Amino acid sequence: MTTQALTALTFGGNSWTPQFVQSIDQSLCIGCGRCFKSCGRSVLMLRCLDEEGQLIASDDEEDEEYERKVMTIAAQQHCIGCQSCLRACPKNCLSHAPLSL
Repeated sequence: MTTQALTALTFGGNSWTPQFVQSIDQSLCIGCGRCFKSCGRSVLMLRCLDEEGQLIASDDEEDEEYERKVMTIAAQQHCIGCQSCLRACPKNCLSHAPLSL
């Protein structure tokens, strides 16, 4: 069985393969929020980490002390594969892949 990646056409008629967000390397992420601001689909969310590097529950973020903030994938299903988040990231910590059919 052969898999084929989802492809589309640009307005100019060129073939284009969307690349959907797969993961974020939190060891590289500086929590600047540039990727979040570039995405209009609410795919990403800035979250707090405690001293052990564990995500703090979003309900407790205002009450807890945190070590730093990092970006997380909140709604991967909303990603349209444009990679604007990757282009905005100064640390290149997001990984993307095509959707295989």
